[in-house]
Amino acid sequence: MANRKKYLVLGFLAFLWPASGTQGEEKEEQTCRLLGKFDLNGYVDAKNHTLVIGGLFPIHSRTIPANESILEPVSAKCEGFNFRGFRWMKAMIHTIKEINERKDILPNTTLGYQIFDTCFTISKAMESALVFLTGQEENKPNIRNSTGAYLAGIVGSGGSSLSIAASRILGLYYLPQVGYFSTCSILSDKFQFPSYIRTIASDKFQSEAMVRLIQHFGWVWVGTIAADDDYGKYGVKAFKEQMESANLCIAFSETIPKVYSNEKMQKAVKAIRSSTARVIVLYASDIDLSPFVLEMVYHNITDRTWIASEAWITSALIAKPEYFPYFGGSIGFAIPRTDIPGLKEFLYDVHPSKDPNDVLTIEFWQTAFNCTWPNISVPYNVDHRVNMTGKEDRLYAMSDKFCTGEEKLEELKNTYLDVSQLRITNNVKQAVYAMAYALDQLSRCEEGQGPFMPENTCAYLPDFEPWQLMYYVKTLKFNTHDGKKIEIDQNGDVFGYYDILNWQLDDNGEIAFVKVGEYKFAPDKYELVFKKNSTIFWNTESSRLPHSVCTDVCPPGTRKGIRQGEPICCFDCIPCADGHVSERAGQRECDQCGEDYWSNEQKSMCVLKEVEFLAYDEALGFTLVILSIFGALVILAVMIVYVIYRQTPLVNANDRELSFLIQVSLIITVLSSMLFIGKPYNWSCMARQVTLALGFSLCLSSTLGKTISLFFAYRISISKTRFISMRPIFRKIIVLISILVEIGICIAYLILQPPRVYKNMESQNIKIILECNEGSIEFLCSMFGIDAFLALLCFLTTFVARQLPDNYYEGKCITFGMLVLFIVWISFVPAYLSTKGKFKVAVEIFAILASSYGLLGCIFAPKCFIILLRPKRNTDETVGGRVPAVDRSIQLTSASVSSELNNTTVSTVLDE
Repeated sequence: MANRKKYLVLGFLAFLWPASGTQGEEKEEQTCRLLGKFDLNGYVDAKNHTLVIGGLFPIHSRTIPANESILEPVSAKCEGFNFRGFRWMKAMIHTIKEINERKDILPNTTLGYQIFDTCFTISKAMESALVFLTGQEENKPNIRNSTGAYLAGIVGSGGSSLSIAASRILGLYYLPQVGYFSTCSILSDKFQFPSYIRTIASDKFQSEAMVRLIQHFGWVWVGTIAADDDYGKYGVKAFKEQMESANLCIAFSETIPKVYSNEKMQKAVKAIRSSTARVIVLYASDIDLSPFVLEMVYHNITDRTWIASEAWITSALIAKPEYFPYFGGSIGFAIPRTDIPGLKEFLYDVHPSKDPNDVLTIEFWQTAFNCTWPNISVPYNVDHRVNMTGKEDRLYAMSDKFCTGEEKLEELKNTYLDVSQLRITNNVKQAVYAMAYALDQLSRCEEGQGPFMPENTCAYLPDFEPWQLMYYVKTLKFNTHDGKKIEIDQNGDVFGYYDILNWQLDDNGEIAFVKVGEYKFAPDKYELVFKKNSTIFWNTESSRLPHSVCTDVCPPGTRKGIRQGEPICCFDCIPCADGHVSERAGQRECDQCGEDYWSNEQKSMCVLKEVEFLAYDEALGFTLVILSIFGALVILAVMIVYVIYRQTPLVNANDRELSFLIQVSLIITVLSSMLFIGKPYNWSCMARQVTLALGFSLCLSSTLGKTISLFFAYRISISKTRFISMRPIFRKIIVLISILVEIGICIAYLILQPPRVYKNMESQNIKIILECNEGSIEFLCSMFGIDAFLALLCFLTTFVARQLPDNYYEGKCITFGMLVLFIVWISFVPAYLSTKGKFKVAVEIFAILASSYGLLGCIFAPKCFIILLRPKRNTDETVGGRVPAVDRSIQLTSASVSSELNNTTVSTVLDE
């Protein structure tokens, strides 16, 4: 599967690669260029046509696995000719020719076409969509594709996964895309797929129809099998939701792989064989279903009733007489059939001799008649699939018999020429007509009465914007050739009805699709109707209506899903949802646990939820406490050193009192982290942030007093004029004002919107996280905003004065301290937002301790090193940076200026 995803990416994305412009005097514009070309097959008729309609059809059923030894991106080739997809493609061409011959639709406009084979793979659908938009050789969308004609829209892609992939690209440019075979309910989401509509009903309606069918026959125990793609997954998802709302039970739910996997296939087979469910819903396309059908035959699994989705109920690929013992009696929903005049004759009008370059027609002819067309190297039966033994088959079968060209199509019996079940084929016709009617309405717009602003303007053929055509497509209403009304709703879906078909054998031993009823769905009406006197064939030993029962009593921890009023009581043991329990065996409903309780792992009893907070006795909390106490002791030791050596020049330099204030504030910030540990209370919630904010405010305002001194010292050193410096008292005033402002904000915070203890039950269902609700985010931001502002001022002033020739580099030390502070708290924000529970608190504590340790190390570690280990450098001459009087105005240092300013009464310095 990993390889498959890798080659899907290589298949269509690696073709586009940025080619950087060269660096020179003129910078070239960067563009994208193709590293390779897409290997696409199809049909084109765009010459002498006003507009082109694109088409995407699964003419092949799969791609050949890529050669892993080739590292370059290579567009995959296709295999497995699909007669059904070939007929759909021919139906589009027939419809376009029919529209061009009509005079009531687009009378002065002719439509061309450009059709690509998607090979029923996402990679090819993406390649085709890119070619439609870019013309393959171009590096930006031009909505004119490689034919040169204007591209009006796309019909396709012939499968839900393919349509989803293509629509994600086409929707970017609002290019209309009309689906004919994609029923996945997610395509109704106009936010994801704004330009997608379809002429086939959404799986939402089919899922409702299936549940109503199950209810009608009294089945309550049903299994599901889905293809491993968007169609299968979303289809079963919608079906399960409908089953749950109807109080019905799902016995098992398995997927069948898109790429054959023996392990996954055997898992699905085992689920079917071991389950007591005898009714199974099968959501898959006929192509994906083929290996699964072979597994059912191989393991001889019978006595099952299959509920079929519209994708395979009428497929000749599955409806073969040899499969009837295993899939006979299947009942499911099909698109209404109809007859298309002239299509049969058009389908017969195909021959390889008409165009020797038409490789698809040649491959069709070779595959249909089991012969080789002369002088052509087109294989007709190439198969790289993995068989049931797990080995890969690689068959390049070329028949020894050459085609003569005289072969008779009338003698063939294949899906291509079978016009008795024109269902999806009719949807193709309606999709083309939807595009044509929308273009016709656009062309009939009268100036001044148009739908577009300003001034009610119109769009004109052939040059219009895709979104302008999309306006008409979204509001489309028209009647089909057989009198049915097509109306597109706001989600791009249509209403109508399904035929309910039952597989039966006719007199010739062939499988007949017998209509036994209808399911009608409209905006205000949903109705399941069975035909009177209709006979349904059931593939059971008794040929009677099958029933699914489950006899095991549901153990504690599960609930019994019972459908009341049915003749057979079937129940499924559905595990109780998280937070719900069933204490007794066989309980019908699960009981919800109380607010402070949660279910145990077995869902058999309610237990008290675990209360989580960062506790002192756990390893993380204990470690943080140790770090906090250790930090406080280190700061206290620094303070003692400063007290002992308070008369030394280095301690006196640049305001000794501010140094002591910084040390006190660091003790406060380090110890404040302990308020974050332990069970939170209202008082601790109020104290923690306030204490932290005040501690940092005292630290940073004191540091600001120092940095301003350094700033003035730097200005003195470079100025040649009189400069008035700052008195020591002014530094204390800065500290006082900063603290008073911070205290005022904190008091308002605690009075108006104080933090409170909060039980957080949303983050984790099984735990109650005790945390502090910080109250007002505005106040909190204001408190720490003051600190951030002070830190920024400290950084700016010291950064300016960093070149001051200070012997002990106090300016540089403070600069590095501020940088550490910024780095810690900038890193803290994303880490804090991405964590939950007690780890969120731990992140905040780490940030507090890291910033405190950083400031301590950057500001005081160098001075303590000199004081304790290099006392000879702690002298007036060294600290003061004594120089001759002639050079003093130039070589003043931060320490000398601070010492002199502290000892002078007149704080002026005169330059020479």
